[in-house]
Amino acid sequence: MIPRGVPYDEAMRQFRWPRPERFNMGRAVCERHPREALALIVEAADGSVRNWTFGHLLAASSRLANALAAKGIGKGDRVGVFLSQGAELTISHIATYRMGAVVLPLFTLFGEEALEYRLANAEASAVITDMSQLPKVLAVRDRLPHLKTVIAIGAGANGSAFLDWDRLLGAASDSFATVDTLAEDPALLIYTSGTTGQPKGALHAHRVLLGSIPPVEQWLSHWPQGNEVMWTPAEWAWIAGLFDALFPAWFYGTPVVAHRFAKFDPERAFALLDRHRVGVAFIPPTALKMMRQVHKPQDRWSYDLRAVSTGGEAMGEELLDWGRDTFGTTISEGYGQTEMNLMLLNSPEWFEVRPGSCGRACPGRKVAIVDNDGRLLPPGEEGQIAGFRHDPIVMLEYWRNPEATAKKFAGDWLLTGDLGRIDEDGYVFFKSRDDDVITSGGYRIGPGEIEECLMRHPAVAMVGVVGVPDKVRTEIVKAFVQLRPEIVGTDSLKADLANFVKTRLAAHEYPREVEFVAELPLTTTGKIMRRELRRLDAESKRGHR
Repeated sequence: MIPRGVPYDEAMRQFRWPRPERFNMGRAVCERHPREALALIVEAADGSVRNWTFGHLLAASSRLANALAAKGIGKGDRVGVFLSQGAELTISHIATYRMGAVVLPLFTLFGEEALEYRLANAEASAVITDMSQLPKVLAVRDRLPHLKTVIAIGAGANGSAFLDWDRLLGAASDSFATVDTLAEDPALLIYTSGTTGQPKGALHAHRVLLGSIPPVEQWLSHWPQGNEVMWTPAEWAWIAGLFDALFPAWFYGTPVVAHRFAKFDPERAFALLDRHRVGVAFIPPTALKMMRQVHKPQDRWSYDLRAVSTGGEAMGEELLDWGRDTFGTTISEGYGQTEMNLMLLNSPEWFEVRPGSCGRACPGRKVAIVDNDGRLLPPGEEGQIAGFRHDPIVMLEYWRNPEATAKKFAGDWLLTGDLGRIDEDGYVFFKSRDDDVITSGGYRIGPGEIEECLMRHPAVAMVGVVGVPDKVRTEIVKAFVQLRPEIVGTDSLKADLANFVKTRLAAHEYPREVEFVAELPLTTTGKIMRRELRRLDAESKRGHR
C-alpha cells in the first residue's frame, strides 16, 4: 500500500486509507491467489511437515462453510475456534469470514471458567476444537444454551455431543459462494482482559485487515520482498499472531510456517528458522529474551532472517544490540492493543530507531498523547497514549458493553490506558500502564524503565517490577527477578541489583525489595502479570506475620 522508496515524512503526507464499501477478509486472504501457490507449512510435534496450497485451504473452507450453514449458522453468528496453530485453525477462520459469521478465537490454555465465560457472553452458536480440548467444551456445554454445534478434529467418529471434523467436511461440497460483506460488518470478536472485572470482547469489522497491512509492510522493512516465508511463535488466538503475521502474509500470498510449541524452546526456534528458511518473523519480547540465552546461535544454525518485528514490551538497547549481532538486522518494535492493533512502529530502514521509544505512527495512523478528556498534550508532557478512533483498525465496540465502550473513547481518541510521552519528532515513549504506576514518596515511577535497567545486569534473565504497600512512602519498588540458570541468588546479589538501579537511574527508583523467583507469571501473549506479582507479595507478607 506504500510505494517503496517514499521517505517517511512524505508517506505520512500522501497516504490515504483504502475505504472500500464491501470487503471480506476470507476472500482477501485466500481467494485472490493462485490455487497452486504454497500458503501454509505445518510442522507437527514429531517433525513431520505437511504443505497446504491456497487451493487446499479454499476447498476445505468451502466444505466447512457449507457444513456450518447446514447446521443453521449464518451471517453474524459467532463461531468459537478453540485450536492451536495449524491448518484447521486457519480453515475455520477463512470459512467463518466467508460466511459473514464472526470468529471467536479461544486460547487453548484457557480453563473451563475462562472458556465458559467467553462462549456464554458471545452467545456462540458453534465451537471448533480438537480432542485435547474437547473435554473442556463438553464440561461446560450444558450451561451454554446458544451452543448448538461442537466440531472435534481427530474424533474419528461422531459422538452424542459433537461432530467429527473429517466426516463433516467429507460430506460437504467444496464449492461455496462467499457472502458479499460490507467492510463495516463484524468479523472478529476477541476478548481482552482489563484491569478490573471480566474480560471484554473487542468486536472488529472486516476492515481490520486493511488497517493492518500498511504498518506491517513498514514494520518488516518494506515487506514483502519476494516470497519470503513468515513465522511467529505468537498464538493465533491473539490479535498480534493473527494480524501482525498470519493474515498480512496471506493478504500478499506469501507462505506461513505453523508450529505449536508445547513450551517455547529457543534452540528449537533457531532450528525452525533454519529448516524452513524463514525470511521475516514476528517474535514476542519474552521469546526474544529466551533466545538471547542461547550461546552463539549463528555458529550452530544457518538461518537468514531479513526482518524481525516484536511488540508488547519496551525494547532496551541491550536487546537491540543482541538482535543486530544475532540476526544481522535491527529488531523492529511495535505498539498496540487488542482494541487498536499496531498503533506505533519502528522501521529501521525508514527512520532511526531510538532506544526506549516504541516508535512513530505509521502512514494513515494518528497517535497522540492526551489527557483523560481527550485533549491533546504538547511534546514532552506525560499523558495517555491515544489513537484516532476513525482508523480502520479500531474496534467497532466492546461486545454488548456500551458503558465500557464509552469509557474507551474521548472525543476523536481511543484511550489505551497506557501512560507515555511524545517528542518533537513524533516518537512515543511508553512509561507504564495507568494502573501500574508506582507512587513512592511523592514520586510517580514507571516499572518499565527499572525492568530495562535490571535486564542489563549479567545475572538477570527476566524481571518484573511492581509497587508494594509501605507505611512511610505509600509504595516502594519491588523487583521479582528470574536469574540466569548458572546464578545462585544471595543477599549480596540482591544488594548489588538494588545498587545497579540506584546508580543508573535514580535514588528514588531503586528496588528496596528484591525477590528471586523460578519463573515470572506471564500472560498468554508474554506480558508480565503485575497484578499477580502484587498478589504474591501480599501472600508472602501475610505468611511472615
